[in-house]
Amino acid sequence: MYGVAGLISAYGQAEAQRAAGIQQQTAYLLQARDALAIAGVRSEFSEIYASIQAGRTLKKAAIEAQNYTIAGNTLLKNMRATNAAIRARAAASGVAYGEGSAAAVQRENVAATMRDVGIADLNALTARVMGFEDATAMLQSTAIQNVMDQFTAQRQAGQYTQAGTAARQQGGLLAGYTLAEGAMKAAKTIG
Repeated sequence: MYGVAGLISAYGQAEAQRAAGIQQQTAYLLQARDALAIAGVRSEFSEIYASIQAGRTLKKAAIEAQNYTIAGNTLLKNMRATNAAIRARAAASGVAYGEGSAAAVQRENVAATMRDVGIADLNALTARVMGFEDATAMLQSTAIQNVMDQFTAQRQAGQYTQAGTAARQQGGLLAGYTLAEGAMKAAKTIG
């Protein structure tokens, strides 16, 4: 009677150990799934954030380029006003404004202004190019980081899956040992 009761008790303990192994495996598999899901969500949000930042960078570069263009246009407007004033003074003084020193001053004014406008145009182009490069670098960096995060999450999920398999096997081994031990004790008691 005690032998049968011991065998039944051993069987119960064995099934509890098997169930504990399955429960541990389930917990590890849930952690694996969560690691992958979190990496996916993090990746999506970082892409959204990087797109927003890249858009801001491009907009900032466009505004900066527009400011340089406005500065260039202001230089041209001032040059026209200055040359008009030179011609008006020359004409008021009875001097031919298309010749001599009046024309020379106007030519120098045009040449200096065109150099400055060229620099403003170059600055506008540089602002656009640098803004594009910065935005591209942000997006590429985010994409690379997302790949690394996904890889890390996959590796971690693989480790959790292996740990779960090991936990289930260990539960099965312990269950087998407990059942065998209970059977040996029952055999000794009965026999």
